[in-house]
Amino acid sequence: MFPEPCLTAARRLLDACAGAGLKLATAESCTGGLVAACLTEHAGSSAVVDRGWVVYDNRAKIELLGVREETLARFGAVSERCARELAEGALERSGCGLALSVTGIAGPGGGTVEKPVGLVHLAAARRGGPLLHRRCLFPGDRRAVRLASVEAVLALGLEALAGGPAGSEAGLA
Repeated sequence: MFPEPCLTAARRLLDACAGAGLKLATAESCTGGLVAACLTEHAGSSAVVDRGWVVYDNRAKIELLGVREETLARFGAVSERCARELAEGALERSGCGLALSVTGIAGPGGGTVEKPVGLVHLAAARRGGPLLHRRCLFPGDRRAVRLASVEAVLALGLEALAGGPAGSEAGLA
């Protein structure tokens, strides 16, 4: 179902979370649950994966994960601010130690000059640690963009567990 690089990234993240004694939550828009599905493709993943939200509609982002209406009005759902608020909301509402979020434009339609098809914002929030963000522009069709997003957010989760790069935001409650 998933290409080997996605499965390998999922296994690494699951192992790292288990080693750190952390549970994980996901907040997904353009991937529609693929991050959670890739993680749970592995036997024993229930020791780490706690829950996931698929929040495709803006109303769901607001109601379920606390994304601010002002954020959506000012920056849009496909933005760094929204990705960060999704991860923070998932971390807060789940009580997990790590939360991953994905929001973007998988295509084939929906892109603009400012926000083209393939633009994806990822975030990883670690309780007591960094909140990391990546802006990515993935090539290819809808499937390629979504699978590249899965692999990239899993890698970002590993980075957050390792403490993140210098200059990242820290101190999430």
